[in-house]
Amino acid sequence: MTASPSPSPKNPRRVAVLGASGRMGTAACRAVEDAADLELVAHLGRGDDLSALIEAGAEIAIDLTVPSATADNVRWLVDHGIHAVVGTTGWTDDALEELRSQLSRAEGVGVLIAPNFAIGAVLAMRFAEIAARYYDSAEIIEMHHENKLDAPSGTARHTAAAIARGRAAAGLGEVPDATEKDPEGARGAVIDGIHVHAVRQRGLVAHEVVQFGGVGEQFVLRHDSFDRVSFMPGVLLGVREVAAHPGLTVGLDGYMDLG
Repeated sequence: MTASPSPSPKNPRRVAVLGASGRMGTAACRAVEDAADLELVAHLGRGDDLSALIEAGAEIAIDLTVPSATADNVRWLVDHGIHAVVGTTGWTDDALEELRSQLSRAEGVGVLIAPNFAIGAVLAMRFAEIAARYYDSAEIIEMHHENKLDAPSGTARHTAAAIARGRAAAGLGEVPDATEKDPEGARGAVIDGIHVHAVRQRGLVAHEVVQFGGVGEQFVLRHDSFDRVSFMPGVLLGVREVAAHPGLTVGLDGYMDLG
């Protein structure tokens, strides 16, 4: 696949949205339509035939579907030389490795899988990795709307991995915790050695609190998305950059200069 020219109002990228009837999909369609350097050429809902993307000449597809469908969608997109910007979570390590293998045979095709498209959330994950080097204790509380299908969230998993990297770089061992009995699971899930607590509540959109504890102090990072429009700058960044990054990128930070 040859490199595509940079997007511009005279040469707009042809973009499709999968999961277009959902709240995120609706917001993504609107954002693409409002961008002078992009053109929305297809918007597919559940059950629509992906072959419509070929007929529409889509160069890039934004996948905002559901965990049970996203891996098959992305494999199809890669097979047909279409770049993918993916906001659907639920990817397993095995599925990611399979996708990497497929992309190694698909010259020039790029896929971005982003646990969170909000710029502030990406920054919070980066800051969490830095802060983790300096604090004995760290825990994550993630809060989402009642219709979210997976728990913990992809953002929380990505944050836990970042904290684990920071702790490892500093030579820190396990997070101190003297709990011996927890028959009800009150201490939450443990992801990469970090406790993660998931809240599902009507009225929320997407929120994360990362708490760090040291001797005599607490440091808290918090990010709140109050509206899905907060994700759109990151979605558009992904769409504009994906063709320049062949292969698999996990995390929007891969397209950002965060040092």
